[in-house]
Amino acid sequence: MSFHQSIGRVKEVARKEFRQLFRDPRMVRMLIMPPLIQLIIFGYAVSTDIRHTSTFLVDHDQSKPSRELVDALTSSGYFRVVGRSSRSADLASVLDHGDAIIGVEIPAGFASALRDRRASVQLLVDGTNSNIGITAKSYAEFIMQRWGRDATGVAAAAPAIELRERAWYNPDLASRNYNVPGVMAMLLMVICTLLTALAVVREREIGTLEQLMVSPLKPGELIVGKTIPFALIGLFDMTLITTLALLWFDVPFRGSFLFLYAAGILYLLSVLGIGLLVSTVSKTQQEAFMANFLFTMPAILLSGFMFPVSSMPVVFQYLTLVNPLRHFLEIVRGVFLKGSGISVLWPQCLALLVIGTVVLTVATLRFHKTAA
Repeated sequence: MSFHQSIGRVKEVARKEFRQLFRDPRMVRMLIMPPLIQLIIFGYAVSTDIRHTSTFLVDHDQSKPSRELVDALTSSGYFRVVGRSSRSADLASVLDHGDAIIGVEIPAGFASALRDRRASVQLLVDGTNSNIGITAKSYAEFIMQRWGRDATGVAAAAPAIELRERAWYNPDLASRNYNVPGVMAMLLMVICTLLTALAVVREREIGTLEQLMVSPLKPGELIVGKTIPFALIGLFDMTLITTLALLWFDVPFRGSFLFLYAAGILYLLSVLGIGLLVSTVSKTQQEAFMANFLFTMPAILLSGFMFPVSSMPVVFQYLTLVNPLRHFLEIVRGVFLKGSGISVLWPQCLALLVIGTVVLTVATLRFHKTAA
């Protein structure tokens, strides 16, 4: 009988929280519009692909092969010639002033050297933005080498070892396919932690938290009842982002929806616990917002969303192991792009389960203490 009463009290708290959430039309818009806007921004604007990279050309040869080489660069869509000159000094000046990212200098006698298979081209790259510079350099090298093999004859210039590259799982190397699934994990953390923290602190600000604590409600029932609505909202946002990723951005999905949602529930245990923990150290909603910001920004930076974990210092690589965002990022990208399942991603699922259990336990104990 007491179990059924406990379930009933949890339902009532959850129903109260839902009513309070959806009573304000602005809050409803906040639950739907920000995920859509941020997904569109990350899907379109945040990209490591390069297009129409500004290129400055110095062609000392002015021959048919040199023009064909430039045509090969520009026809790819990756490079756009923004200026030409016959002086090498102009090339350095343009790069110094940031008017171009790539500088191409074709020496005199390029055509005759090409016939002897000893032609060379100087490629200068603005390394101010190292990511763009490295990517543009790789693209230009590949296009020039391929054009050179075609122009001189592949059979005659074949190396002793032939390297054939192939990208698995993301053959086009489209950064959108990599970024969009990651946005799901990031948005779930930001939204769920913030909503949970603000909801509890709001109750404390208006004085209703003390009334709830002296009611027949047990502290555990209050916590479960207040976190269930935000867990359901997180699953709704997860469904919304997944639908847009598949239908709008055409991101491939090779895994199991059932496994994705099961892993999502484990992830929500962690982020809801973090939100509850933030509420225990905050007395006002402004404090809760700032405390949530101080957590989410380092969590995003140390997740592998923007920078590979392997490129971080060893100390920070170990620190990322307690970051639930890192583990869920590996899961969503593995499910979307590789079709991975529990047999491959069980370490990440186990890590989420452990982190969620520890965080929820600590948050619940602190909640009891602060509420008392």
